[in-house]
Amino acid sequence: MNIYVANVPFKANDDELRELFEEFGEVSSARIIMDKFTGKSRGFAFVEMPNDDEAKQAISQLNEFDFMGKVLVVNEARPREDRPRTGGGGGFGGGGNRGGSGGGGSRGGYGGGGGGRDNDFKKRW
Repeated sequence: MNIYVANVPFKANDDELRELFEEFGEVSSARIIMDKFTGKSRGFAFVEMPNDDEAKQAISQLNEFDFMGKVLVVNEARPREDRPRTGGGGGFGGGGNRGGSGGGGSRGGYGGGGGGRDNDFKKRW
């Protein structure tokens, strides 16, 4: 079972997270998600446990657990397609001020004109 862990302390590392979950059984992987630009923790992680019963026990015991001074939020990870969209790439939400980046560099495509709408939004606020 894949487990989502939120509110992970920034000072924690993969090994410490793995040790925490190994109290409940075998851990296939424990990975704190890092920002690709800064290399720093984004504050959440995924832990994979092959035994569903052990994983459910870990979720039950570690949700709202104080780990290194932060209260963890632990639950079963949902597949990507089950999560609600939060803006997406290109267009209004993800295009930012980069103009046509969503359309492969041209002004056409599905996100090509997104930057203009984003700029208009910022002017109103």
